[in-house]
This record gives sequence, structure tokens and C-alpha cells, in this order.
Amino acid sequence: MIKVIIERFIADGMESTYDAAIKDTLRAMLEAQGYVSGATYKDATDSSHRVIITNWQHRESWDLWFKSEERRNAIASIQPILQQEEKITVLTA
Repeated sequence: MIKVIIERFIADGMESTYDAAIKDTLRAMLEAQGYVSGATYKDATDSSHRVIITNWQHRESWDLWFKSEERRNAIASIQPILQQEEKITVLTA
């Protein structure tokens, strides 16, 4: 199993827009092959900083999801409100 950490910084004043849009991404991810579980977090000191931690059966499952049309479509709705590119870290045990 692997963990994937996704960090995003949201433009000022767009937090509620992000929260609404990310629900579609999470719904699509639930159906992705190899997805195990995940959780989203807000930075306690910076409301624009969001962290998503997901668990996948293996790297191949994550790679398929990362390159999928479903993810591209889901991410397209939040891309305009991000302050910078999302940072993705893949961890193995």
C-alpha cells in the first residue's frame, strides 16, 4: 500500500468555492481502481492551505488515477482558484 499526500494553496476568499468543488473530485476518486481511503485537512494556521492524504493499493493504481480523464475533469474545476501548482508526494513503507 502507498500513501499520496496532495498539498494545495487556495486563492484568498475562494475557500468555500474550493470546498464545494473538491466534493466532486472526492466522489470520482472513491470509484478509482485501487483507491483504499483518504482524508482532507485544513491547515490550523492557514485556511488557504489544504492537505489530502490518500491510501492506494499500489503505485500503479495511483498512476492510473493521476493520469485519468476523470481526475483531469475533476481538477479542472479547482485549477483556476489555486495559488500555485499542487504538490504531490508519494510515500511507501
